[in-house]
Amino acid sequence: MWTIVLLIGSNIFMTLAWYGHLKHRSEVLWKVIAVSWLIALPEYCLQVPANRLGYGRFTAYQLKIVQEVITLAVFAVFAWLYFGEPVRWNYLAAFGCLMGAVVFTFWGR
Repeated sequence: MWTIVLLIGSNIFMTLAWYGHLKHRSEVLWKVIAVSWLIALPEYCLQVPANRLGYGRFTAYQLKIVQEVITLAVFAVFAWLYFGEPVRWNYLAAFGCLMGAVVFTFWGR
């Protein structure tokens, strides 16, 4: 489904824009903001069509809940690969709770 593919792509860009600079804390803040904005532009070019395509097939609530789960899944991989941070049991438990939110969001549809 294109909506999910576009949401995954947009979240990869946004995660990089929001958190990629943390490894470069010595950089001047205005430069970091400028680069983050440049990275965020492709995110919007994917996010907006994802929501346009998905709305109607999904409710706005369903789109948002799915987007949040994708955001955290993308972030978990990013934090592990980019920062070398382990995925701890409590992070997995929190992610399980979010997956429960997705189940409840689509329940009875």
